[in-house]
Amino acid sequence: MRFVFNFPDLGEGLEEGTILEWFVSEGDSVKIGDSLVQMETDKVVADIPSPKSGTIAARYGNVGDVIHVGSPLVEIEMEGAGENTESDEKVQESGDVDKQVVVDAGVPIQAISEPEEGAAVVGTMEVAGEGGLLAASDEGSIETGQTDAGFRKVLATPVARAMAKEMGIDINNVPGSGPSGRVKKEDILNFKSPSAESASRTDAFKTEREDVTYKPLTQIRKTIAKNMLHSKHNAAHMSVFEEVEISVLKEVVTKYKPKFAGKEVKLTYLAFVVKAVAQALKQHPQLNSQIDTENNRMIFRNRYHIAIAVDAPDGLVAPVIRDADRLSIFEIAKKIGELAQKARERKLALEDMKEGSFTITSFGSIGGIFATPVINYPQAGILGIGRILKTPIVKDDEIVIGNIMPVSLTVDHRIVDGGETTRFVKRVMEYLSDPVSLLMDD
Repeated sequence: MRFVFNFPDLGEGLEEGTILEWFVSEGDSVKIGDSLVQMETDKVVADIPSPKSGTIAARYGNVGDVIHVGSPLVEIEMEGAGENTESDEKVQESGDVDKQVVVDAGVPIQAISEPEEGAAVVGTMEVAGEGGLLAASDEGSIETGQTDAGFRKVLATPVARAMAKEMGIDINNVPGSGPSGRVKKEDILNFKSPSAESASRTDAFKTEREDVTYKPLTQIRKTIAKNMLHSKHNAAHMSVFEEVEISVLKEVVTKYKPKFAGKEVKLTYLAFVVKAVAQALKQHPQLNSQIDTENNRMIFRNRYHIAIAVDAPDGLVAPVIRDADRLSIFEIAKKIGELAQKARERKLALEDMKEGSFTITSFGSIGGIFATPVINYPQAGILGIGRILKTPIVKDDEIVIGNIMPVSLTVDHRIVDGGETTRFVKRVMEYLSDPVSLLMDD
């Protein structure tokens, strides 16, 4: 019996994924749970396991292709064809194959455990070296060439293919130095010793191609673009800016940082900001809500799941610290470190990204004083933390050196009025200027 395995719904409304790497070829034997393909979605990179044991009869799509949920990934020839099996009860007639089975894999789909060369958090495409171009319609396409050893499959960047053709080189004979043996531009240039005529053509080719570099939109970048526009078009953005003096907080962080480090936890100002925001949201629930215009109602969240924006080479992700109001500063700092590490290693799972009710972005850790953050729609607000500055301030009618943390708050003005916005900011500032007060409120 031939079993058609469709790209499963991974949840969170995902509609498509991009093939990053195939782990199987036609003719390979697989067992239940063996990884078939590595897919990039707009939230995570995941290995898709086989739901059945058997032999790979067909694969659908090449590296770089976008596969929609419900579309075929592989066909598996199962042992015992013709026998009555449980899966036979799920057979549906299909125009493409005699029998098609749409299945729930039944096997946990885990985020990948190892980062790849040139890869970023949650799903960037592999970059085929400096100057390498990746095109979703071409990158990773499989060409079969005849060599002394027989047939072999070649992965190559579009530039490498074009250069090989221009120089009269059979790309199937070129050893690839990129991920999964991918042939890059440098591999073509270093292959044998090109003739003077070929070298001249190569120089002309390089000059012609160096003006621009094309790279495909990754799933995460496409999602960011879509979400940013969706937020701007569907929320009435309003931003306010403030400065909070945090000399006391700085002393606390300096004092306890070594103690936290001894427990392998990095203490930063962000942990206090997360706690302050969670506490302030409890007293200003309008900021922890969203508007439901279709049903003419407001939805107030009774739990305080704080999303933190994490910078990644190919885009921003916002993993969530759940029930931040119930966590200690130590627990929050530990969670921030864990999520940041998972982001760097591309191990974020869908569970890490779900149900954020308010977002914090700490752009000041890189640079920048004030900003106008874009709301993580449909949330009501997002708080930006700028670069902490040593600034002269007036204290007890004297000019002294203060430590100023700039804050930028953007809210959906349909949900939150100006008065409530400023009261919320003021409450957050009170917590940060007097961190002991975080322990006083429930």
